[in-house]
This record gives sequence, structure tokens and C-alpha cells, in this order.
Amino acid sequence: MTDRNRKQQQLLYNADRACKSLFAAIEYIRHGRKTHWEKVYKTKAPDAVSWYLPHLETSLALIERTGASLSSSIIDVGGGESTLADDLVSRGYQNVTVLDISETAVNVSKLRMGEAGDHLQWLVADVLATELEPLAYDVWHDRAVFHFLTTMEPRLAYVQNVARSVKRGGHVIVSTFGPEGPRKCSGLEVMRYDADSLHDQFGARFRLIESSQELHQTPQGATQQFLYCYCRVE
Repeated sequence: MTDRNRKQQQLLYNADRACKSLFAAIEYIRHGRKTHWEKVYKTKAPDAVSWYLPHLETSLALIERTGASLSSSIIDVGGGESTLADDLVSRGYQNVTVLDISETAVNVSKLRMGEAGDHLQWLVADVLATELEPLAYDVWHDRAVFHFLTTMEPRLAYVQNVARSVKRGGHVIVSTFGPEGPRKCSGLEVMRYDADSLHDQFGARFRLIESSQELHQTPQGATQQFLYCYCRVE
């Protein structure tokens, strides 16, 4: 085989791999998002997923820093199996919504919380495909959803939902992988952000109040860098 033939074969191989990756990404966006996350939550225990924490202390501190009253409306996006709702309820917050694409994850939290979760709003929905009520929330919280949006269209849909559903003067707390965080999570490509690049996704209407980075220890012993940004809606 000549060098020219080898190069042509390598180019064809690379193109084939690129096409397969592109088609897989499109399939995930169009059809597979819910299927993917249902599989994750059906096959892994709540404390076995890489983003697990027994208590989201940084998120809780930021929510308290907003000055939101106990009757304020708080939504936890992608909060399926997270204990954030448990801790918010135990601290007296009365108007908490948990949204997750996975019914399995939501049911795990409902079972864990028991009667304490009866007064929560539980939404099994894709945040990119559901139209939340206008001006419904005082605080929007998301730890580890936004960084899975690797193309512009879903990011725009996400930000539009935030802008429509969070009240003027409301608060938006979003946590993603930081600039030195992993490139993949749960088998999916992810985006990594610093404070400026994450804020740029939301725009000037969202005034950046503060940002911080955190090193998260996964249940498997790895270290992941997370970024937290807290914005106020102007």
C-alpha cells in the first residue's frame, strides 16, 4: 500500500468517525436525552453518580445569600435525586419545585422525602422542551445540567426559559464544570466554563453578582472542578 493510499484510508476513517459522532449527538438531542438519563438513574445508585454530594452546601449558601424569603418560589433544575430539596424544606422553605427529565430520579426523591415532599412541586420534564410559567420563580438553581448543552440551539432554549420564568429581580444560580473540569460526564461530551464565558451565555440582563470554583470529590475518588455563578435578573 502506498503512502497516498494510507493517507486516503486514514482520512476516510477519520471522516467516518466524525460522522458517527455527529449522528450520535443529533440522535441524543432529538430522541435520546430522556432515554439516556433514565438508563443512568436505573443502573446507578443515587450515591454512585459522579456528581453526588450528601448535601449541596455551596448551593445552599448561595440560595441563602440571595435573601429569598421562606415563601419565595425556588426551582431546582435537574434536581432529580439531589438532596437540595430535602435541605431547603428542613430550613423552612415552603415553595420548592424540582424539575428533572428522569421520572426514575424524581421517584427516588419522592420516596426518600416521604411526607416532607408532599408539598413540593415535582415536574418530570425536559427543561429545553417544556414551557415553564412566566415569572414564576424567585430563584433558579442548576447544578450540572447546563454544561451538557454542547451546541448553541439548546443553550438558547435554556436561557430563554430562564428569562421567561424568573421574576425581575430574581436570582439565577448555575454550576457547571470549570475550565479544568472533565471533558466528558456520563458518557457525554460537556462544556467547561470560566465565570466570564458562562455569564456570556446568559447576557447583560443577568448581572453577575459573584462566582466561585469548587473541587468536588466523586464517589469514585476523582477530583472535578466546578464553577458556580450567581446572577440577578435585571
